[in-house]
Amino acid sequence: QVQVVESGGGLVQAGGSLRLSCVASGSFFTLKDTRWYRQAPGKQRELVAGITSGGSTNYANAVKGRFAISRDDAKKTVYLQMNSLKPEDTAVYYCNAEIVEMVVALSKTREYDVWGQGTQVTVSS
Repeated sequence: QVQVVESGGGLVQAGGSLRLSCVASGSFFTLKDTRWYRQAPGKQRELVAGITSGGSTNYANAVKGRFAISRDDAKKTVYLQMNSLKPEDTAVYYCNAEIVEMVVALSKTREYDVWGQGTQVTVSS
């Protein structure tokens, strides 16, 4: 089973920047559409940004113009560059990735999506 691990979170002052990374690991797989979500205490998980396998991107209105999602397929990694951070960006950020994995023993592929464990982002005022 392919796994994804997020990193790059931390504590930053308002106006600062962070870059989150989502690294996928496993064998014989392709990383397809990938999304970043976040969940603040007492709130529902919300979509922050997404990127397709072709590189098309979409953003939540709250982060447009401040966040940028990108991918490096050679490194099986998706990034979230976060600039001009605000206290309301404080949350646990999760990576969600669609995976196409080759099951070598069966000579067939299977598709599924995976979630990471999350990385905490805290923005102080």
